[in-house]
Amino acid sequence: MAISIRYSLVLKEIDSLRTYPVVGTLPDFLKNRHRFLEWVTEVLIKHPANTIAVRGPGDVGGIVTANPMNVEHILKTNFENYPKGSAASPWTAYPMSRQGLPTLTWRTVISRIEESPQMIPAQRKTASFEFSKRSLRNFVMETVQQEIQNRLIPFLQTATKTNKTIDLQDIFERFTFDNVCMVAFNYDPKFLFFDDSCNLSSSPFALAFANAANITAERFRYALPFLWKLKKHFNIGSEAILKQSISTVRDFAMKIIRSRRSSTNKENTDLLSRFIISTNNSDELLRDIIISFILAGRETTSSTLAWFFWLLSTTPQVEGKIIRELESVRTQFQKGPSELFDYQELQEMQYLHAAVSEALRLYPPVAVDSRACKEDDVMPDGSIVKKGQFVAYNAYAMGRLEAIWGRDCGSFVPERWLDEKGMFRAESPYRFPAFHAGPRMCLGKEMGYIQMKSIVACVMERFEIDVLGKDQCPKHFLSLTMRIKGGLPVRVREKKMKGPYRI
Repeated sequence: MAISIRYSLVLKEIDSLRTYPVVGTLPDFLKNRHRFLEWVTEVLIKHPANTIAVRGPGDVGGIVTANPMNVEHILKTNFENYPKGSAASPWTAYPMSRQGLPTLTWRTVISRIEESPQMIPAQRKTASFEFSKRSLRNFVMETVQQEIQNRLIPFLQTATKTNKTIDLQDIFERFTFDNVCMVAFNYDPKFLFFDDSCNLSSSPFALAFANAANITAERFRYALPFLWKLKKHFNIGSEAILKQSISTVRDFAMKIIRSRRSSTNKENTDLLSRFIISTNNSDELLRDIIISFILAGRETTSSTLAWFFWLLSTTPQVEGKIIRELESVRTQFQKGPSELFDYQELQEMQYLHAAVSEALRLYPPVAVDSRACKEDDVMPDGSIVKKGQFVAYNAYAMGRLEAIWGRDCGSFVPERWLDEKGMFRAESPYRFPAFHAGPRMCLGKEMGYIQMKSIVACVMERFEIDVLGKDQCPKHFLSLTMRIKGGLPVRVREKKMKGPYRI
């Protein structure tokens, strides 16, 4: 039986969001900020239109919605009225790039890069063209396979020999960081590097990225924003660490860019080389592009995979179906036991694609995304938004709405994504906005699926993953993405050989 992950969200009576004089909804926020996502989801589910108005002290205000009609209005129908970023939004600006890019939105690659005021249509066109090239897809596939073959498999094999408990979420974060750095500028930080005792390496570059991301996300949890601004002004505490971390990341990126300018040729396949060749950008803008790319891919894939393997541990019937599909594809393509799946073979894995999408539905890496309102507007559900306010859509809550997904919306059911012939059936991005929607639909969507399906197929064929404490739903932690709080502790066992194509 599929485990229900609905918790008590729709099972208990809750009060509507209350607005007080002067302070607005701040008291309820303070009361529930330790469980912010669940609290907002509860209120949205209870509201008839699945939309709530939020008010803060002063002029701060806006709406949060889980209504697909509103999402389509924001991201497509009245797209021009809702640019990224707003001083009125509780989602504070991300300072790592020069212009500042929005936090809590790092799900995409170029679709987020372009939010910089410097990004012009020609660069969006260049990005779209590069992402549609087979050469980039092949380069991504090659880097993923190399990382799996040379790092991930050997690490998990070492973990089986040492019988050591490992944090699978951390391993996936290291994997994706190495991988995205290779795709971005053909640099290997060796973050998933280990010794014979399974001790993992450290990377100053990766650590600086993590510090910058986490500290920036922490700004959101300040009840009084002037406190972090005060720390920033005096350069103390976490803001001092943030400043140093940003400097480390920027300096490293600039060093790579200047080196690459002197050596780039048309045979280079990483993203930085492609932008140097195809556009006339300053070093600073190239730096922002590359930093944004790494931010986009650093945690989104790894957080999804961590939640996926926890969900899998609670649904053995789903695990069995995926294994049978992998065996079927291996037989169909006469694949040897030690060979990794290529792009065409991954495309045949319809059930695996559905299972990954189901994990994204329940645990979208970016749980909440926000935009600013340029001019007064009225949403399809009648909600009024004033100029200067923010609008935010809650993808986490949308995955838990019966009106969208049915009575079993709280269960992990990959079959909901399949048609009667067992083929994957895509859902409207306005009902399933895990990859954004509208004019800035995620250009890195295919890359994300390549990574996730490659890793899942490799791990599930070769190893048994014993998730510790799998009977309890893990708590989440909102950084730039929705990660598992405290990681995903597991023990790994290597599978015995059986069948003609099994290790």
